[in-house]
Amino acid sequence: MDGKDTVALLPTGGGKSICFQIPSLAQEGICIVISPLVALMTDQVKSLKEKGIKALAITGGKSFTEVNTLLDNASFGNYKFLYISPERLQQELVQNTIKRMNVNCIAVDEAHCISQWGNDFRPAYKNIRILRELQPLSPIIALTATATPEVLKDTIKELEMELPSVFQDSFVRPNIAYNTLEVEDKLYHIQQLLKSNKKEAIVYVRTRRSAVETSSHLNSLGIKSDFFHGGIPSQEKTKKLEAWKNGTSPTIVATSAFGMGIDLATVAHVIHIQLPESLESYFQEAGRAGRDGNRATATILYNAYDKQLVTKQFIASLADVDLLKFMYKKLNNYLQISYGEGVFTTHGFNFEDFCKTYSLNTLQVFNGLNTLDRLGVLQLSKEFGRSSKLKFLVDTNTALAFFKHDKLASVIGKTILRLYGGVFETMTGVNLEVLQTKTSQSQPVIIETLQKLEAANIIELYLNTTDAAITFLTPREDDKTINVIAREVVSHNDKKKQQVQQLLNYVENNNTCRSVQLVTYFGETTASPCGICSVCSSKKETFSKKELLKISKIILLELESGPKTSREIQENINQSQVLVLKTIALLLGNKAISLDQRNRYSKK
Repeated sequence: MDGKDTVALLPTGGGKSICFQIPSLAQEGICIVISPLVALMTDQVKSLKEKGIKALAITGGKSFTEVNTLLDNASFGNYKFLYISPERLQQELVQNTIKRMNVNCIAVDEAHCISQWGNDFRPAYKNIRILRELQPLSPIIALTATATPEVLKDTIKELEMELPSVFQDSFVRPNIAYNTLEVEDKLYHIQQLLKSNKKEAIVYVRTRRSAVETSSHLNSLGIKSDFFHGGIPSQEKTKKLEAWKNGTSPTIVATSAFGMGIDLATVAHVIHIQLPESLESYFQEAGRAGRDGNRATATILYNAYDKQLVTKQFIASLADVDLLKFMYKKLNNYLQISYGEGVFTTHGFNFEDFCKTYSLNTLQVFNGLNTLDRLGVLQLSKEFGRSSKLKFLVDTNTALAFFKHDKLASVIGKTILRLYGGVFETMTGVNLEVLQTKTSQSQPVIIETLQKLEAANIIELYLNTTDAAITFLTPREDDKTINVIAREVVSHNDKKKQQVQQLLNYVENNNTCRSVQLVTYFGETTASPCGICSVCSSKKETFSKKELLKISKIILLELESGPKTSREIQENINQSQVLVLKTIALLLGNKAISLDQRNRYSKK
């Protein structure tokens, strides 16, 4: 309100939005909000409109004319909020309009994305500072929920904030019980957590395939669930989100695509069944539980293999300086860029073909391209998963009549009609790889046939045969290009290794309160043990010698009928897991029982 640059470092659900909405409403002019996600912008604009406040968002997929009209509305229509993505901010039309506006505040949401040390770094955020030139007198407010002291310092520097006031709330969420369990049968433990759950739950996985399979398994166990990942069309995402919110599918199994902008206060459980990549991403995802203030749990289920996998995925796959040099040369050769040339040229790029051509590890190439993007060597416009689209312009009979004179068109066209509903009503995504499998035709033949159908005005076609578009931001100079950024590459890789190690330290530390571990990571050193996490709960559960002796006898009696797993023992004798495991450890130590290769215990 005083026109000073401000940082609001508040936990998930801590009310960051009103920190810029109220000051802006109380003053003349409009607030420019930079936000990284379309879902986040759409939700906030909808919420403001429902309150009678004029707000609009400029998202992707809009034509120049549409954008121009929206900007005119924002300038002359008495609007109070204009939400735009950092990528949109790069357009000259947008910049020129903002320069002429009466801007009372600039809000940068998820501001940690500007820091190269932040977990959600976005290169486009680096260019937000242009707002300083366009509106030099407007104060900036940076908002984030997951910034370590290092990221906070870097964010202030990158946004060129002038002696900002920093408002930092405690990271402690006293109503969330943070639990970690080392288990083999994860589905069983999810079932135990959710079988009596009446509220919404989120189960996080790392891959799209895991999301689909886990959701199917949960449904077979009687737990109503659906899956959610980045490859689902927007309309279907909206339907799934609504079904989750209204309780039709109270459990959603999701990748990290189910992220920022998911604002539901009544989530009772957040469960990770694969290790996240860092404590920043875990804290943000776990923080979606219990936003109504009621007791909630955030649980990590992991095993020894998960620890190996997280190291393989995020450490072994890092692209070092030598690999970047090799990859950069091959990339330029692949796209036929001559030495000293290529700057500001854009090229369609087939990710899988590039990796296959040079026998490169796909994960290393993906990380390497992101590193080159992050450090300003090139700009990577990711289009992974974007399908080609088509729509039939004629009715069924006309299409079938055309097919009679062209066997290839008949095979491919009829396959499309069988696989995809709605192709006569709207542009529909089609997967060329699926068509290749179903028709036994090569992709070039399928593409040529679709183009023939387009030329005959049978279909309207949008063809997408590349995974990405690459724009080179520097001329090709091979090793010299990489040498300039070598120090930053080493620093970034060291930081990534440190993040993974800190995550592993967290799941393996069974002595310090989990809440204390998390908030200490974010620089808060005065927190007290929560009393409800898996560490605190286990310390509370102390058992007398008499009690342990009694359970020992029951377990030995149970094992007389044959070998059993710890879970089978627990279910059969109906005692707490902690008590059973402590007693089993005692019996093993005294060599009263033995453990076989199938993790079954036997009486000696």
